[in-house]
Amino acid sequence: MKINANDLKIGNIIQHNNSLWKVAKLSHTQPGKGGAYIQAELKNISNHSKLNERFRSSESLEKIRAEEIDHQFLFRSGEDFTFMNNQTYEQIVMNISQVNENTAKFLEDGMGVSIEFYDEKPMNVNPPESLTVQIAETEAVVKGQTASSSYKPALLTNGVRVTVPPHIETGDKIRINTSELTYIEKAK
Repeated sequence: MKINANDLKIGNIIQHNNSLWKVAKLSHTQPGKGGAYIQAELKNISNHSKLNERFRSSESLEKIRAEEIDHQFLFRSGEDFTFMNNQTYEQIVMNISQVNENTAKFLEDGMGVSIEFYDEKPMNVNPPESLTVQIAETEAVVKGQTASSSYKPALLTNGVRVTVPPHIETGDKIRINTSELTYIEKAK
């Protein structure tokens, strides 16, 4: 399926240079001179090599149409992750090299995820779009700082770093967007 380079997202699997690549990192750049472009860090599905590629924003790419199947995360054993298919109850084991680094940090026993399959091989694990997590550590609020729209760094209990509004304190629970690692709201 052809997609515009602007529609590329982290975790997408694309056909590029006669290989399958998973998008690991993305940055959109619009220089003052010349056209906008997307800088993407790609990881080869078969041999796990990395490639930094620059795509023009008007360029079209071949996104692989993968079958998404709902699974449940069971447990982690070293560098292996075990998932169970919700319909057939079959278990599959994926290595850390097949699971996105940030996704691995969010996985909790019993969590529902969707796994993308291409040619009956697991390619990608997608956690829920948003999750409630707890703040392990953040800076104290400076008086008067709450009036501005500045964000401060925070460390979550799973080791992921995000930025949060000044009113969020250590121990608070927040909802975050798992694909972009951004703050959504304070959990109720």
